[in-house]
Amino acid sequence: MEPHGFLPITAHEMRQAGWEQPDLVYVTGDAYVDHPSFGTAIISRLLEREGYKVAILAQPDWEDPASVTEFGPPRLGFLVSAGNMDSMVNHYTVAKKRRRRDAYAPGGVMGHRPDRAIIVYSQLIRRAYPDAPIIIGGIEASLRRFAHYDYWSDSLMRSVLLDSGADLLSFGMGEHSIIEVADALAAGLAIKDITFVDGTAFVADSLEHVYDAEMLPSWDDLQGDAGKEVFAKSFAIQYRNSDPLSGKRLVEPYPQGTFVVQNPPAQPLSTSEMDAVYRLPYMRRAHPSYDGAGGVPALAEVEFSLTNSRGCFGECSFCALTFHQGRHVSARSHDSVLDEAKMLIQQPGFKGYIHDVGGPTANFCVEACPKASKAGACTDRRCLGYEPCKNLHVDQKGYTELLRKLRSLPGIKKVFVRSGVRYDYAMLDDDPSFLEELVLHHVSGQLKVAPEHVSEGVLTRMGKPPISAYERFAKRFRELSKRAGKKQYLVPYLMSSHPGSTLSDAIELAEFVRDMGYNPEQVQDFYPTPGTLSTAMYYTGIDPLSGEEVYVARSPHEKAMQRALIQYRNPKNARLVREALKRAGRTDLIGRSAKCLVKDR
Repeated sequence: MEPHGFLPITAHEMRQAGWEQPDLVYVTGDAYVDHPSFGTAIISRLLEREGYKVAILAQPDWEDPASVTEFGPPRLGFLVSAGNMDSMVNHYTVAKKRRRRDAYAPGGVMGHRPDRAIIVYSQLIRRAYPDAPIIIGGIEASLRRFAHYDYWSDSLMRSVLLDSGADLLSFGMGEHSIIEVADALAAGLAIKDITFVDGTAFVADSLEHVYDAEMLPSWDDLQGDAGKEVFAKSFAIQYRNSDPLSGKRLVEPYPQGTFVVQNPPAQPLSTSEMDAVYRLPYMRRAHPSYDGAGGVPALAEVEFSLTNSRGCFGECSFCALTFHQGRHVSARSHDSVLDEAKMLIQQPGFKGYIHDVGGPTANFCVEACPKASKAGACTDRRCLGYEPCKNLHVDQKGYTELLRKLRSLPGIKKVFVRSGVRYDYAMLDDDPSFLEELVLHHVSGQLKVAPEHVSEGVLTRMGKPPISAYERFAKRFRELSKRAGKKQYLVPYLMSSHPGSTLSDAIELAEFVRDMGYNPEQVQDFYPTPGTLSTAMYYTGIDPLSGEEVYVARSPHEKAMQRALIQYRNPKNARLVREALKRAGRTDLIGRSAKCLVKDR
């Protein structure tokens, strides 16, 4: 479908479009980028396709209550999202220091959105329009739909539905739910009566009409003396009910007879539905009002990339995809991806290079096993994890064929794969074609992969494979690169201070880095963001799925030591490395031999 212009972002543009009133006002913490890598664009264009008039209120001034009245009261209601990122993650580093740059704001300038944007925007709207329906969604709302640990305040917070005062919460990928909600509102249903849509949560003052629900521990129980043990149990129930085929309706009780009710997750999009999403008439650029500020930096990362799939059955514990996109993999048809690639070729600024083709995990394009598509993903085992399930179905043929088709298009010089490649999955494939062609055609000098750690105990908590899987992959990668006559390198992502990681585990990782001859410039400290299994471990000291106690490095000083060990070659880290080695009883690694990590004083 040909683009026909941006959706209005001001009352003036709305009047130019010939509207007297929008059906829906979409309030977002991001600048308005009309590109399918941005949730605001997808949801608003879907609603437009269904005949709804959607106005975009991008980054309103949260200190000015009048800013949310730009378009007047919408006919149906407000949609509210913090944007493509949680606003707190967007604003703060893992050390809780303010970031200097916001890639989703004009010119990358920080300060265009508030902390806890969902709550702030919703409360502004509620004051201006007390009776207007408010539907919150996006990653911030999705991962905070129940009581959750908030790292920035180091406390437990209630469901964001309660603190925002919103009427309805759309969680996960909202294409199905938002259309059903909009249609219900348009048919005249009151927002309080829209309690039947999968993929939504709402607040109830009675459970009289709530059927087949599983009760979660109450807010009072979460606040009690055994609150952390109770939270771990609650999280395990939520985790095991996150599949659209097997997930039950869940209820979280609060004081004064208030309940947060989550309906089962919405069904993932089919291939034809995915194709339809990417056929929508996106302008594929930021709104021109941002040109003077230098545009929106986040667009540069995805402008010439292609999304092929959604969902991930890798289930890394520190990743929120299980709670947001889910474990079911949905993939587009090859024709759909090729049509978008042909569109890219015609875009201004395209120089023949497709920067990425993938999704959460590039080489996941089919379901993990036949059972998953019929009965739902297993609730008691992982598809990969530390060891692959014996029923795992490994198939990379379709993705390999798609890459072949893309690189054969006239006007395409190179097609890169920069999305995460799950190397253990690749090594399980009896067909070597994907890895061979990846190395030969699709690596831009460096391939980033994520072993994250080496310790068996830490990797088990992370849901990652043993380091031997990475070593086999690295060996094969080097062999294939040499055969192709290419100087190509693996860049391994490493993580410090993940739950389960002791100083001894961090030293084991440092020794691996030493023996590998790798000098990591960046190391990711574990960041406890809402909605992840790892964050539940961090808060409780318990693995919710096994009930086992987990060691957690909490003090900033110990976290600094674990990070310094991985970057032991940096002279600035010498003092911390010495201290860590002494604490762990590993003074054998202090000295001047080749195996030592740091010299003695």
